[in-house]
Formats: sequence, structure tokens, C-alpha cells
Amino acid sequence: MIGLPDTITACLFDLDGVLTGTAVLHREAWKRTFDEYLRSKDGDAFQEFTDADYSTYVDGRPRADGVREFLRSRGIELPEGSPDDPVDAPTVNGIGNRKNELVLKIIDERGVNPYPGSVRYLEAAQRAGLRIAVVTSSANGAKVLDAADLSRFVEARVDGLVIRRDHLKGKPAPDSFLAGAKALGVDPKQAVVFEDAQSGVQAGKAGGFGYVVGVNREDEAQAAALRAHGADVVVDDLAELLEDK
Repeated sequence: MIGLPDTITACLFDLDGVLTGTAVLHREAWKRTFDEYLRSKDGDAFQEFTDADYSTYVDGRPRADGVREFLRSRGIELPEGSPDDPVDAPTVNGIGNRKNELVLKIIDERGVNPYPGSVRYLEAAQRAGLRIAVVTSSANGAKVLDAADLSRFVEARVDGLVIRRDHLKGKPAPDSFLAGAKALGVDPKQAVVFEDAQSGVQAGKAGGFGYVVGVNREDEAQAAALRAHGADVVVDDLAELLEDK
């Protein structure tokens, strides 16, 4: 009834871009943050942060990893700093905190909307008796789930705070998804990963999960990239997996 192999007993959902439309808010916050930094640093030689930069270096990764990977792609090395760096600190954590401050402001202004098809799918998965966890690199997982009224579906949550606390490697490493499966008490082969980010799909494949669903919210190029990174199936909306759609 829910478009998954019979061996699957648990669902591990990424949050932004899979369950809620907040991925576009994160993308906007990253662009504004990086463009401001690059414009200040490079002046007339400024080259903007692009959608391709977001997909390749930032999307799905823990915040500091995204900062580090993107800056490295531009030949920029900054000191790490510490997680409590002020937003104007010229460090990896300072830039990450600047982005987080901005995305929280945007979320407060615009709210959080879950995808209707994702809500339908969560309801169907719950009725089918599947265990449900959310695995997100965002440190704001609880806030977004509550704002979208999705916490009622979630038995376990592995978010950016847990990743930092437990010293887990971020996506594309499988550690956070493996922690989600462990929290539900299931073997990875019994769990399905739902991801819209190339790094997340790669993590699901690397973790030996029973099934990986790529969620394409962009275009055919992104769908192809999700398949190339290991998705067993790619859908534009989770409701496509329901037989009674």
C-alpha cells in the first residue's frame, strides 16, 4: 500500500525538502549569507553562490560541513572557531551561525508548511504500523516539526544537535541514518531512507539500508543526480508511492 519492499519495517525521513518546504528557506539563507561574505571579501571579483553550489557542497550536510566544503571549492580556508562564535566572526562556525540566525528569522516570518503529499504518506505509514524517525542535519529539527504539526508522527529524531552531541559524521557519511535506525531498534536493511539531497541519498546507500527513496523537488537533472548517487526510486512527491493516489 505504501510503495516499499515487504521487508521494510521503518521509515527514516529527512526533513527539509522531504516533509516540509523549508529547504527553499535554507537555500535562500545560505545564498544571502555566502553572497554577503563573498561580496565583502572579493569586491569586483565577486562570484555569486549558485544553485549548483548549494546542491553540491551544502544541501543535506551539517552546517559547518557545508560552510567548509563550499569555501574550499572557492579556494578559501578559514579557522574553525567554536560553535558559539558570534555571527560576525570570520570563522567557519561564525558564518554557519550567521546563516542559522537568518533562516530562523525567515521561518518566523513565513512559517512552515508541510507538503500535503508527505502528510498523506506519514499517515499511511503510521496506519501500516511502520516505525518513523526523522534524520536531519538541521539543528532546528524540533522547531520545524512542531511548527508543521508533524511531531505527532515521529518516534525518534536525529538532528544537528544530536549529530554534534554524539560526534557523528555528517552526510554523505551514513552515521546519522544509522543512529536513526538504532533509535528505532531496527536493522538498516529493514529501513527505508527518504532524501532530497544528493549527499543524503549517498548516505542511505553507504549505510546499507534496505531501500532509498530520492525526492526530487527540482528538475530532471536533480532526479538524475539522485539516481546516480544511489536512489532506488525517485519521486516528485511522496504521495506517488501510495497505491490509492
